[in-house]
Amino acid sequence: MVTDTEGYIHIIEYLTAHLDLFENSESTSKNNSVIEVIEEEMSEQIISLCNQNEALTFNQRNTIIREIDAIVYDLQEILSGVMNNAVTDEQMIFIKEFAILIKNLFDSEIHCQLLS
Repeated sequence: MVTDTEGYIHIIEYLTAHLDLFENSESTSKNNSVIEVIEEEMSEQIISLCNQNEALTFNQRNTIIREIDAIVYDLQEILSGVMNNAVTDEQMIFIKEFAILIKNLFDSEIHCQLLS
């Protein structure tokens, strides 16, 4: 659905362009880990996506969930060295923005499919 699109490649390129946010950034705060924040933010955005698109079929929702799993896996691969570190405020802002970009990519794909 989206992981094989040019838009997804651009979003991953956006992430890699901002990897410096995740380098040498061990937080001593009591914040959740990077992976926990990624999972929370992606979940929130996908719940919002599904709520906004009530006409999605069961199969379409399952496809979206599989795609999100693949995206989280990609993020785990890219950020493997920092996944268990406590998230910094800057990282949290970036992860929220990234999750919104992913949701927007799904929104666009769903809209295109509805017009087809």
